[in-house]
Amino acid sequence: MAVREIVVSRVVISKVATVTALGDGLDPLWQGLLDGESGIAPLTRFSCENYVSRYAACIDNLQASAELSLLDTILERVAVQMGALPEDCRLLVASTKGEIDRLTMACRQKGVIPPTALFELLLGKISRRCSLTDPGCNINAACASSTIAVARAAALIAAGEAESVLVYAADLVSEFVFSGFSALQALSNEPCRPFDQQRKGLTLGEAGVALLLMSEECADRHAEAPLACVAGWGVANDAHHVTAPARDGCGLILASNQALKKADISATQIAAINTHGTGTLYNDAMELTAFNAVFGESLPPLHGVKGSLGHCLGAAGGVEIAIGCRSLQQQMIPGTVGCLDAEDAGQGKLGVTSQKISGDYLLCSNSGFGGINAVVILQGSV
Repeated sequence: MAVREIVVSRVVISKVATVTALGDGLDPLWQGLLDGESGIAPLTRFSCENYVSRYAACIDNLQASAELSLLDTILERVAVQMGALPEDCRLLVASTKGEIDRLTMACRQKGVIPPTALFELLLGKISRRCSLTDPGCNINAACASSTIAVARAAALIAAGEAESVLVYAADLVSEFVFSGFSALQALSNEPCRPFDQQRKGLTLGEAGVALLLMSEECADRHAEAPLACVAGWGVANDAHHVTAPARDGCGLILASNQALKKADISATQIAAINTHGTGTLYNDAMELTAFNAVFGESLPPLHGVKGSLGHCLGAAGGVEIAIGCRSLQQQMIPGTVGCLDAEDAGQGKLGVTSQKISGDYLLCSNSGFGGINAVVILQGSV
């Protein structure tokens, strides 16, 4: 019996679109990060009187009504940037709470629950706006959602099950989520300071992001110039606690090693790391523990963007992967806003100023509630 040859396709990221507290588009986002800007400001969307923080990184000029979510404005602004997509493009969405603003309003007014509170109908809305035929699915894996969505998209393309996949991720700053993090005492009462020795907790943010992944052959046919290649990915759960990470970093170590193996490279070939960097005491310490275990003496420069953008929940990884593409192109990583005095394990590798890098590979990591850890390795010079 003949054995079918399996051809593994090379996966590239050919388009990105971002909407964050630093504006619309990757260009202003990148420049803002290089300039050390922060979108974190006093929160006015709802009263913070009963919460431990009054800060968040919110997107300007979002509009909502009884019929529209704030996510609708984000979707429109992202879709305009993306433009036309391949007709057979698949859809993966990454959102932890979806149209939570409309759900909250309906519950408070004892009204009818909006249909798009169910993700199936929200997926349909996203698919129609992007002119896709694929109904899509939502990946909800806490703060690693969009990183896992990119890994899943890359796996589909590499296996020949899809030629192109749109990864769309968006989450809002909502009182529901804000109150939960406040109850956990996870919020900082000042703008967050990732990896700083005086860090006090995280600051919430919001974002919308889209990444178009394609096989290299598909990108050639559509005359799309690749921004980066998705070289490797890994996902692991430390099974330690509902909200707290395993302090030895075992889950992130495993995910990192999986990604390195998938990319078929050694740790010494990683030029930089885009960290999760929430600014909480235990998450930042866990990341530094894990990366020192994986890289040892070859630990490359690190940075995180949540001091500028806040923690964008399910959209965090997608935005950071988009930034990682630009980092490889420019051979530069932005500084970590708020990291004035890095924790000992990150001394010499972290700081508020941008750093030049040299190499073809960048590692992006995200970790979330439930012990989930996800890693994507990007390759430049494609």
